[in-house]
Amino acid sequence: MGRSFTLQYWKDDDWYVGRLKEVPGVFSQGASLEELEENIQDAYQLMMEEEEEDLPHVQVQTKVLRLEV
Repeated sequence: MGRSFTLQYWKDDDWYVGRLKEVPGVFSQGASLEELEENIQDAYQLMMEEEEEDLPHVQVQTKVLRLEV
């Protein structure tokens, strides 16, 4: 199952720099927009793997929660 995120990006000299709006702390860069997209996916996957390792060995469940803002 895929998830959708908003990639916010900008140019910093010759680099494309970006972050995932919905996931604080996931930033990356690339020489092209395509490279940035690949790198930000890698950064997200690494962050998710680290979070899973930090959880105790229990069966984690998820639930979609709608928040009114």
